[in-house]
Amino acid sequence: MPTAPDSPRADDASAGFAPTYPLRTERLLLRPIAPADAEAMHAYKSDPDSVRYVPYGPLTLSDIAQRIGSTWSTTRFEKEGDAVCLAVETEDTHTLIGDVVLFWRSERDRAGEIGYIFDPRAGGQGYATEAVEALLALGFDGLGLHRVIARIDERNTASARVVERLGFRQEARFVESEWFKGEWSTLLVYALREDEWRGSTRASRT
Repeated sequence: MPTAPDSPRADDASAGFAPTYPLRTERLLLRPIAPADAEAMHAYKSDPDSVRYVPYGPLTLSDIAQRIGSTWSTTRFEKEGDAVCLAVETEDTHTLIGDVVLFWRSERDRAGEIGYIFDPRAGGQGYATEAVEALLALGFDGLGLHRVIARIDERNTASARVVERLGFRQEARFVESEWFKGEWSTLLVYALREDEWRGSTRASRT
């Protein structure tokens, strides 16, 4: 199980929430993305297959550096609409293997959304599931969310398996609902509530 953030739970989310980094799991560290990460991120964010189901196309090294300097550098939640992106690295070798993001979608509804992308070379070892689990701890235990969703292209079966392992339920299937990268995409919406999260974490400890 991931270690919960050291910062107090943000029951009054309007006051903002600044996590304590890094977030630690059994094998991983989740930390703010730094300019020095650009080259390692370029290895998978420039690969058309790796970015097939994310909102952007293959990125150049310059593209990545620009985003790290702006939207990918946020480290705290100030208001709804904010998003915190974190680099995921192995604890033993400090190799960057992917990145994850937590969006604060609604203050009133205590709603969030997760996203993630990993280097294919790190696939098949459970790293994505482990990192997303830590991200959920940040959302539920830290930011005080009630509900977290994941929106996944139906063809992205590997991504769907990640959230299914963590107890997410498929709540919706929107058939050919988006014109995405030159073709129609069927969107799956998965969701996990706080009480479901706490039930699953308790069960995993027994």
